[in-house]
Amino acid sequence: MSTEPLHAQIDWDDLGRPTSRHYGDVYFAASGLEETRHVFIDQNDLTARFSALADGQRLVIGETGFGTGLNFFCAWQLFAERAAPGARLQFISVEKYPLSHADLSRALALWPELAPYTQPLLAQYVGIHQGFQRLVFDGGRVTLTLLIGDVLEQLPQLDAQVDAWFLDGFAPAKNPEMWTPELFAELARLAAPGSTLGTFTSTGWVRRGLMAVGYKMKRIPGIGKKWEVLRGVFEGPVAAPTTAKPWFARPPRPQGERHALVIGAGLAGCATAASLAARGWRVSLLERHDGVAQEASGNPQGVLYLKLSAHGTALSQLIVSGFGHTRRLLEQLQRGRDWDACGVLQLAFDAKEGQRQAQLADAFDPQLLKVLDRDAAQAVAGVALPSGGLYFPEGGWVHPPALCQWQAGQRGVHVQPHQHVLELRRVQGQWQAWEGERLLASAPVAVLCTAAQVRDFGETASLPLKRIRGQITALPCTDRSAALATVVCAEGYVAPARLGEHTLGASFDFHSDNLTPTVAEHQGNLAMLDEISTDLAQRLGAHGLPPEQLQGRAAFRCTSPDYLPIVGPVAEHQAFLQAYAILSRDARQVPDVACPWLEGLYVNSGHGSRGLITAPLSGELVAAWLEGEALPVPREVAQACHPNRFWVRGLVKNKG
Repeated sequence: MSTEPLHAQIDWDDLGRPTSRHYGDVYFAASGLEETRHVFIDQNDLTARFSALADGQRLVIGETGFGTGLNFFCAWQLFAERAAPGARLQFISVEKYPLSHADLSRALALWPELAPYTQPLLAQYVGIHQGFQRLVFDGGRVTLTLLIGDVLEQLPQLDAQVDAWFLDGFAPAKNPEMWTPELFAELARLAAPGSTLGTFTSTGWVRRGLMAVGYKMKRIPGIGKKWEVLRGVFEGPVAAPTTAKPWFARPPRPQGERHALVIGAGLAGCATAASLAARGWRVSLLERHDGVAQEASGNPQGVLYLKLSAHGTALSQLIVSGFGHTRRLLEQLQRGRDWDACGVLQLAFDAKEGQRQAQLADAFDPQLLKVLDRDAAQAVAGVALPSGGLYFPEGGWVHPPALCQWQAGQRGVHVQPHQHVLELRRVQGQWQAWEGERLLASAPVAVLCTAAQVRDFGETASLPLKRIRGQITALPCTDRSAALATVVCAEGYVAPARLGEHTLGASFDFHSDNLTPTVAEHQGNLAMLDEISTDLAQRLGAHGLPPEQLQGRAAFRCTSPDYLPIVGPVAEHQAFLQAYAILSRDARQVPDVACPWLEGLYVNSGHGSRGLITAPLSGELVAAWLEGEALPVPREVAQACHPNRFWVRGLVKNKG
């Protein structure tokens, strides 16, 4: 990962326009709106194309250079005016140096007429860090996926088909590293049938480079100081998004009624249901208990804690993207009752942990995390601490049931409690959910979100999910413990009080199947509290509380062997092993054999203790698989979460 500053370094000219200090170029001309509409809206025929969209259809715009977002806001405004109510706009934009919130707010103040579109973005403009960042507007009708980083690192990881390109960014003379044959090749790879392109530059080598990859280019009279601009139509060969590994290829999109059974109403199930409903699906959310968030998702406080690697692993990429997505969703909830962005402090409890934290501080944006010495950490936490640590200023705690209830309450989601699905049957293109001899519901699509109980279904019995018992302890807030101002973590965590109680936890027990809270684990949690802060333990009077009178709850986390969730379409296990049996003899062979998918069956499970961070974005990933949309995470991350990864590894290890 790069250690250069993430955010754009901005100067302001006499007209109040932002200028990039790095590139020495303005973000937009004096006639910014007119230029955007002429170069990007008109050259991509968006007025007619938006007007032609029917309910359920979408248009995908790709952009190089988000900048102030002016192009996005103009496209959204036109879409809102012209498109059918059930149509959708997906906007994907790469930006190497995103503006800070303050700079973006100042720049957008120049366009008060766009306030209905700029204000929702400014309200969600948090957690914008390296990698893929998904923002959702207008109840899911409009999505913005920001790819934060170098365009030639980000676009190759995009799995999408783009209908219209806004080829923007700083001028070729100012930013020659972007305008390259490699970029043009990516535009062609991602082009949908009939894909169009508009760009402000008419530079000859740019035009010739685009023609070389299959675009038919035409010079068009410009506007303002632009003598000419370019428009293009892709006439090269177009293929559906593919992968060199057929076991990760996209399955066929389900046909017919857009109705899905989502089984399990915890964080994963509620997120999946909400993501599908935002796309116009009717969702039957089946839950064996009497309501949502009754198991691990029912804890009073969960922590938005990012356990990262300095090496840019797939898990780290997922965590950074998922953290940003969840953090923006939480803006829909009531702060203080349902969540609080109070920050999270991970103590450097030994030398090895301190070294790990220093490496992370070198690898990530300081607005995401920063190392604090002991005095600074104590000032942030409000209590005495044994050490400094790593501080995540945008983190905090969440009441998971509130997030689940909000998602399950979205239009199109129908919660069906007391529906204990024990078996799935595929009958005449429908997945039927059965409880013994009772048919509960049926739909063309089923998504299993039942944590480790995913293994109870024959179709997914071979997925390597395991459950780990965890117990939390509730401690009554005192006048003195109210000083705790941030979540503090060591081996466990303690959160500032919610509704008069601090949550302390959580234990790890790999062997017990009993969910009755135990005195021993309450005592273990109190020992973790001592490691976090003896001062706070004293403020809480923790050791004066009889352990047998302590309140808490236990639940099962569900995790996978590689600690990544299991998210995506499901294949028929035995047919898969037969189709790719050659891998057990030669792992370099990639047979040209279509994956034997179980049509319409998906899974979203294995989130471990990170469900608050990874489950909501995984709901978007499931919906993108089903809809044939651009994936909201890098391709390698989607593959790292794919259910088929375990079967491939087993074949390669000759274990089947």
